[in-house]
Amino acid sequence: MSLRFHWMLPKGGEVGMKTAQETSRVATTKAGSAAALPDMEGWVRFARCAEEAGIESVLLSFSRYEPDTIFVACAVGQVAKKLKFIVAYRLGLMQPATFVQQINTLSGVIGGRVSLNIVAGSSMVEQRGYGDFLDHDERYARAEEFLSVCRSFWSNNGNVNFTGKYCRIEQGKLFTPFLAPDRTMPEIYVSGHSEQAQHLALTQGSCYLRLIDTPEKLAPVVKRFRDNGVEVCLRLCVVCRPTHEEAIAAAENLLPPEEIGRQERRILSSSESKTLKDALAAADEVGWMNRNLWAGLVPHYGSSAITLVGSPDDLAAAFLEYKKIGVTQFIIAGWPKLAEMMIFGREVIPRVREAESHE
Repeated sequence: MSLRFHWMLPKGGEVGMKTAQETSRVATTKAGSAAALPDMEGWVRFARCAEEAGIESVLLSFSRYEPDTIFVACAVGQVAKKLKFIVAYRLGLMQPATFVQQINTLSGVIGGRVSLNIVAGSSMVEQRGYGDFLDHDERYARAEEFLSVCRSFWSNNGNVNFTGKYCRIEQGKLFTPFLAPDRTMPEIYVSGHSEQAQHLALTQGSCYLRLIDTPEKLAPVVKRFRDNGVEVCLRLCVVCRPTHEEAIAAAENLLPPEEIGRQERRILSSSESKTLKDALAAADEVGWMNRNLWAGLVPHYGSSAITLVGSPDDLAAAFLEYKKIGVTQFIIAGWPKLAEMMIFGREVIPRVREAESHE
């Protein structure tokens, strides 16, 4: 199996930004941020470049600071003809039948090029702003019921009946199917580092999505999921330059003013997400996790900013090391948003594909 490379879809306004400092999460949360507005011009440009670079899918992030992921995928998918969309969504904000109806409609509109990234939410304040007052563990318990109902609809084996603590369906029937050339339901990526997230991925997911770590630390985790028929996808950032030394210098130049770091740390520290806490611990305790893996940007740009840094050969070799332990997919980001992806598509993917051709 060839490695699958996905990318983060930039937030509104980010495609045209030239520095990491402009695209930080702290900037996104400010009143009047461009991230809150649809950016069809930027997204379409990025999507077409992603197709050119050999990127399979883009992940659309969900938060109160940006537009709805389902509508964005529907709109951009009208223009991009090959690119797929991993739609992040927090279950519990609508009933499962309504959710399946929307995803099935989206699949029909864009030719089945949709997958789901299921997240339980990391901020209690934000969840309550959406009307969701369950705690962390209950949100995952509800997600298991919710996805069980969704799977029943997608299996299309008659009317759906379900009685649980959080979901109840009686004689449920949807006549709009999930339409895709190769599957009858979307791939389901389940995010999170907690035991509840891992359990949900094992019982309801097709792929477990977590932050990158060293291959040595990840090997037993990956084995657990692969032994149970679940793929593993890693989230990370990349900085690729002609030499290792140039890449390190470029990565260090991404560090923002100290005030940005203080504001980002407040966001991370107030979260109940184990993913965020693990990333911050990596930044505080080790910094450089190995020769090419750096957590130094996490306190400034968030948990997914653990970064592979190096030359094209360095990065290609690193991805192949993760493949050896059973990782099959990656969701990547970089700075500047568009330029780093094009470097990756031009310099790294061909090296990976060449190596895979000799396996």
